[in-house]
Amino acid sequence: MNRTEFVIATAIILFVFFCLGWFSSWLMHRLTRVSKADMGELEQMAQALHEAEETRDQALGYMETREAELTNQLTQTEAELRAAMDGLRDARREASELRAKLDRAKTGG
Repeated sequence: MNRTEFVIATAIILFVFFCLGWFSSWLMHRLTRVSKADMGELEQMAQALHEAEETRDQALGYMETREAELTNQLTQTEAELRAAMDGLRDARREASELRAKLDRAKTGG
């Protein structure tokens, strides 16, 4: 094989590999391209995701508001309970004092 034949053979081999590479690139592009229907579906999914995120944000806001209301209500109820317990304690003490006075009056009087 002389130099010219070697150059021609190398050129043919390079051309064949170029054609194979171009064909595989075209085939991959053809198989992986996104159709308009797929784009529409992706757009719908993006819209649904956006709406779901907005709904989640609204739910979180509602939950925070509701939690604050319930915490406030619990605080008020605990304060009322403490006041009622203090009043009951005072009433029991007063009743005990009145019983003691009554017992002293019965025994001493």
